[in-house]
Amino acid sequence: MDSGNKIEIGNKIRDLRNKKGLTQEELADRCELSKGFISQLENDLTSPSITTLVDILQCLGTNLQNFFTDRTEEQIVFGQADYFEKQDEALQNTVEWIIPNAQKNMMEPIRVTLKAGGSTYPDLPHEGEEFGYVLSGTIHIVLGDRILKAKKGESFYFRPDSNHYIKAGEKTGAVFLWVSTPPNF
Repeated sequence: MDSGNKIEIGNKIRDLRNKKGLTQEELADRCELSKGFISQLENDLTSPSITTLVDILQCLGTNLQNFFTDRTEEQIVFGQADYFEKQDEALQNTVEWIIPNAQKNMMEPIRVTLKAGGSTYPDLPHEGEEFGYVLSGTIHIVLGDRILKAKKGESFYFRPDSNHYIKAGEKTGAVFLWVSTPPNF
């Protein structure tokens, strides 16, 4: 079959999936699709709607623009323009996802800014590991009934096997990098 100028979506999706180390079933689960649909798509036996394609590409850590660009280089360096920011006025925090679509990767780094007295959202125990580095101020890491202090230039590392959150002191705020594996934020 002569493909001419036809874009072979299936091969490109298969290549992206393989680069991410995912099986068809794992990709299907992440996208809430069937393994059969992913298989048909990769073999160019069916075509996805734009919405479905966008969802699949997001699960593969890319977007439509990058997918249809012949550029094969993966972005490695990210700047302020790439960050996604979410503010929580009630908890007085700002969370910045400093690596786009990191929730699809093995680890998810964020930068957290806490106003004086601010905190992160309390999280339940979960699988994985947590690492952080304090860029400014002082934080209090609350792990179950334990409270540990870390100040500028110090780092922390723990297994989240109890309820946990991080808060800033009442007088000063704090900024810190926080990396969770597997992605959790």
